Amino acid sequence: MNKYRGTDKDIHIRIYKFVVDCFRDVVKKIPKTIENNPIISQLSSALTSIGANDQEADATSSKKDFIAKYSIVKKESKETKYWLSFVRDSSLVDSNVVDPYIQECQEILMIVSKIIENTRY
Repeated sequence: MNKYRGTDKDIHIRIYKFVVDCFRDVVKKIPKTIENNPIISQLSSALTSIGANDQEADATSSKKDFIAKYSIVKKESKETKYWLSFVRDSSLVDSNVVDPYIQECQEILMIVSKIIENTRY
């Protein structure tokens, strides 16, 4: 049971805000070049998959399905963190813009990992 439902600590609200803000502040700021297009696509796909699978997890009817969906959220969070680090380290977007999103992605990853662990037991 999500004791934070409807508050700023609600994981679903936090993930949605992260996805929307990161898409706006990072993905859309990457210069559109032939070289960068695959990076934009990869980051965009991983990022938006976090939100979509979080919503699917929230609507599951079994523990097994919930864990499966949140495992995807975890995997896509790791991939998103990788691409955000790549964008920062390649100087595609200023590190001052990207770093807070890398931090938030890491925090979401830790929360989701704990949710999965707690749900298993």
